[in-house]
Amino acid sequence: MKFLSEYRDPELAEQYLKQIKKTVTRPWTIMEVCGGQTHSLVKNGILNMLPEEVRMVHGPGCPVCVTPLNLIDKAIYLAEEKGVVLCSFGDMLRVPGSKKSLLAAKAAGADIRILYSPLEAVKLAQQNPDKEVVFFAVGFETTAPANALSVVHAHRLGLKNYSILASHVLVPPAIEAVMEDEESRIEAFLAAGHVCTIMGILEYYPLVERFKIPIVVTGFEPVDLLQGILMAVRQLENGEAKVENQYARMVREEGNIKAQEAIFEVFEVTDRLWRGMEVIPMSGYEVKEKYAAFDAKRKFDVNIAEAPENQECIAGEIMKGIKKPLDCPNFGTKCKPENPLGAPMVSSEGACAAYYHFSGLVREAEA
Repeated sequence: MKFLSEYRDPELAEQYLKQIKKTVTRPWTIMEVCGGQTHSLVKNGILNMLPEEVRMVHGPGCPVCVTPLNLIDKAIYLAEEKGVVLCSFGDMLRVPGSKKSLLAAKAAGADIRILYSPLEAVKLAQQNPDKEVVFFAVGFETTAPANALSVVHAHRLGLKNYSILASHVLVPPAIEAVMEDEESRIEAFLAAGHVCTIMGILEYYPLVERFKIPIVVTGFEPVDLLQGILMAVRQLENGEAKVENQYARMVREEGNIKAQEAIFEVFEVTDRLWRGMEVIPMSGYEVKEKYAAFDAKRKFDVNIAEAPENQECIAGEIMKGIKKPLDCPNFGTKCKPENPLGAPMVSSEGACAAYYHFSGLVREAEA
């Protein structure tokens, strides 16, 4: 299968590993931004294969992980107190809010459903005109077009009982926040290929210019990641800082213009609180006034105060690349997927979940 089996080719992966080992002469710290990349690095044993000079740290690119506590609390409130049909991607259900998870609310009788597309939620609203249907719209730029189109579609259908609870976050401002952190030691980034498929790579040039760091847009298969790491290491060793596109088979410089038009028809950029981190300026999407009738926050006047984070969870430090999952004293003991202290242990893109499920493939020295 073109563009799949080739990027899982063990011989090709071995060639890139040899090139990395041949190229690197000193320690470098590289952050892969996306949680999907983290899982691929861990489950394919790449962290254990890389030379010790190449240290990979894991970024904030897990949208479920950075969804604020109060948004989860709002979703639970809508399901329990307002009696809405609350629809969500499966990952969100087990993420703890300040008191409980959506899964616990579902077990207690709330009508919470796992769907795979916001358009399914629109259809559900069509079929149940007597019920309010709310889709918990979580994600980076990648899922924003579909969530935006669900609003446009519901508007065209004249649905009065559909809305979204938006929790969209943006990658470039997160990279900027990581680099501005005083504890950051990141020297290069692997940018998320799927995000850049939508948004292109133009936003990364100012970051490279400001921070003098390489940013390599990278895919998710083992060969993608190894080639991206090699490209980053070559830049670092040569004292270069530029944007490179390893994922050229999918990513164009300008991105997907039609998808961007859909996003900006419905959403506007705003400040956003990131769970475990802080408010990052202009790092999220909110529903425009034009579509206020489809914004669950406005529609139901949900006003729930921000709750404090669990002090035993170090997710913020992990997502900033300051610490790794195995640095947490609660990892695998007090914090497990069935009883998580924080979102990275339950999300399919969470770094802690990757380490927990594939811990035998993590370099022993990192433990």
